[in-house]
Amino acid sequence: MKKEEKMLKTGQGGKETKKKGGKKARWTKGDTELTLLGLPTFIWFLVFSYLPMFGLIIAFKNYKVSPGHGFLYSLFHSEWAGFGNFEFFFKSNAFAMLLRNTVLYNIVFIVLGTVIPITLAIIISQLYSKLLSKVYQTMMFFPHFMSWVVVSYFVYAFLNPTKGLLNQMITSFGGDNVMWYSEPKYWPFILVFMNLWKGTGYGMVVYLATITGIDTSMYEAAMIDGATKFQQAKYITLPSLKPMAIMMFIMNVGKIFYSDFGLFYQVTQRVPSNLYTTVSTFDTYLYNALQSNVSIGRTAAASMFQSVACCVTILTANYIVSKIDSESALI
Repeated sequence: MKKEEKMLKTGQGGKETKKKGGKKARWTKGDTELTLLGLPTFIWFLVFSYLPMFGLIIAFKNYKVSPGHGFLYSLFHSEWAGFGNFEFFFKSNAFAMLLRNTVLYNIVFIVLGTVIPITLAIIISQLYSKLLSKVYQTMMFFPHFMSWVVVSYFVYAFLNPTKGLLNQMITSFGGDNVMWYSEPKYWPFILVFMNLWKGTGYGMVVYLATITGIDTSMYEAAMIDGATKFQQAKYITLPSLKPMAIMMFIMNVGKIFYSDFGLFYQVTQRVPSNLYTTVSTFDTYLYNALQSNVSIGRTAAASMFQSVACCVTILTANYIVSKIDSESALI
């Protein structure tokens, strides 16, 4: 009995380990190595993610630059505005329009950005030719690496009012030139198409990687039972993709009050006035506000609203998922 008690205290490695209801384990050499390994990441997050959060105070102040003094002096000596900057943003004429555009565009992006990549991933996983599978993956993944600045020039080559490829095709069939950058009705479809064109490949590769991790014996058993390809996808592939799809959904919902600035600003050629009510989002509004005479405190309040709203939405989405399927929730 004494020998067994001694082994419980020391363990196989000869060091004292944590017993149930007993003392805590000692700090080991491995703990020191892991701490040193994670220290650079901790410092990076501290300096670039948490320390700048001090600037949130600007949203509650009427920030004014004090001549001859630095930023901190000007910040501390500016008058408090309370929630006045938020009130100005919420009561502005643009708020309802910006909220509508940002949320509705993102809802469409999330739905189509989930359904289409999953469908393509299932289709490509069924290809017998591995060479064709790799070629299709590369071709669809390539747009993900292109900058929106570069893409905007390609779009302009198609939509140029006078020499654009689309207008040349229209006129060749006897039609009239379309002033694409002056017609708001076309841009919801153009923006959705461009978002899918650039982002579908990335999502497809993520889901395809999940499919390759599914146990092949499940498909073999289904084939023996006479299951068709559609039935295999319905009863094996889709249930296996559900955890990844839910995780991607929660992450995307957390960005529902943000928009891809390059898509909405660069592709539209800097949000022309004719398209303002159709393609403007919170991000384009903030960028234009920073370049105008709008108070920086009011701009900071609008940006802070985005962050808080996204935090609430991602926590709400995770809470709903945890009630439906607790194993698929992130936290």
